[in-house]
Amino acid sequence: MRLFLAIPMSQDIRNCLIACQNELFNRGIRGNFSSEENLHLTLAFIGEYPDPDAVMDAISSVTFFPIPISLDSLGSFGNLWWAGISGSSALDAVCRRIRRALAQNDIPFDQKRFSPHITILRKASADKIPPISLEPVSMMADRIMLYRSDRGKSGMVYSTIGCLKAKSKDGVDA
Repeated sequence: MRLFLAIPMSQDIRNCLIACQNELFNRGIRGNFSSEENLHLTLAFIGEYPDPDAVMDAISSVTFFPIPISLDSLGSFGNLWWAGISGSSALDAVCRRIRRALAQNDIPFDQKRFSPHITILRKASADKIPPISLEPVSMMADRIMLYRSDRGKSGMVYSTIGCLKAKSKDGVDA
């Protein structure tokens, strides 16, 4: 199974990102636009791993409180275009704890430095992102999901396998 841990996006953020994709399309940009249901913020890409229960067991000890997430600006890694997330020490800290829990349980994951972003377009037809500003839409992230990724007829299909919930200030699940 191809697995990853990510924060799902709120409807407000998804709406903003879809509007951004539509603006790019209207400006003649083509490529593989991420579908609305696939918009997420990856914390750890595990890749091919046969035991999702082991992943959930490993991260079950990670506690976190709801994390503020805010859209920032557009950027790219070559022809992969993304929406960036404003810097957040709480987000960085929970990502480190998630990755540490995976490593302590011998669950492999991509070791690339965490760069918080939401992929909006793959194989962009242009070399430069046109000047488009993102609304500074925000949300409180209260869940980290374990997803399975499968190739479907019209792109990747993500299925939820597990969920780690944030604690509220009184210590119960949010």
